Amino acid sequence: STQSTWGENLIAKERVLGKLHLIDLAGSEKLSKSHATGDRMVESVSINKTLSALGDVMHSLSKKEKHVPYRNSQLTFLLQDSLGGDSKVVMIVTISPSTSNVVESINSLNFASRVRKVELGKAKKHVVKLQD
Repeated sequence: STQSTWGENLIAKERVLGKLHLIDLAGSEKLSKSHATGDRMVESVSINKTLSALGDVMHSLSKKEKHVPYRNSQLTFLLQDSLGGDSKVVMIVTISPSTSNVVESINSLNFASRVRKVELGKAKKHVVKLQD
């Protein structure tokens, strides 16, 4: 979900926009392990494609490439303005403590490690001056 809010500073006569995206990509396990079928299989494939597209975007950003493939998934398209260089971004990756999920946990940690190296630039305020 995305939450947008405007804050007003009446002394400085400014409005500032803030956005918060909360995205849960749980269930990114391998199909061969989960034995998912039907709707659950379709959802799992979709989550894995979305994670792959997010990885592609983060890779392009880390290499400072001119073309960033934001349009490769709905998620990356919706996050374009937040990943585009003037926002603060926090990604929380959770892993399983179970030894049966060690491969997925290592993959998640490797993904987080690659994302951590991406420098998006300095965050900027999105300010609108208020009329007198």
